[in-house]
Amino acid sequence: MRHRVAHRKLGRVTEHRIALLRSQAKELLRHEHIETTVPKAKELRPFVERIITIAKRGIADGGAAGREVTARRLVARDIHDGEVVSKLFTVLAPRFSARPGGYTRLLRVGHRRGDSAEVAQVELVGSEFNPKAAAERAAARAARPKAAGVGGRLRAAAERLRGKRQAEEAESEAAEAAEVKGQARAAARKGSGGSRRAPGKAK
Repeated sequence: MRHRVAHRKLGRVTEHRIALLRSQAKELLRHEHIETTVPKAKELRPFVERIITIAKRGIADGGAAGREVTARRLVARDIHDGEVVSKLFTVLAPRFSARPGGYTRLLRVGHRRGDSAEVAQVELVGSEFNPKAAAERAAARAARPKAAGVGGRLRAAAERLRGKRQAEEAESEAAEAAEVKGQARAAARKGSGGSRRAPGKAK
């Protein structure tokens, strides 16, 4: 029986499971959406929401009486990245200040190739998942003009040299082909001229 046994073990020992949740929480707060398996996503949601609630309490009433410092220290126990902690207190906690809970959303997006594990997208509310985002980024990158910096100039020069070299190679190949063809014609003329007999001397 599983009485009083909370949470999923995820096939890991306690230390590994906590490290996994901390890592995923950091990436979720950094990028505002991540993709993982459904059991991991279900375990991640309460873990992240607890961290956001601590940050909200820290900035309540302007972080009076050293609350924000205490909250930052509590958050830093699980999020070992100063940049993400700063984003949490300056961007994300104010966004959810009027929301009493439910800061994350779980979207099932299909099955993973290989092991057919069910995959879910975990995202923060307010940063809605756009399935066409990757295609839009690729189109924008393709439409972006080439860089005008040193790297862009070097690439352009390399392309010009490559094109010039290919043109020279094509010209030399064409000249060689013309020369071979000319030699073949001369040999054919010489061969046909030597075997030609004068009229009236046929045997």
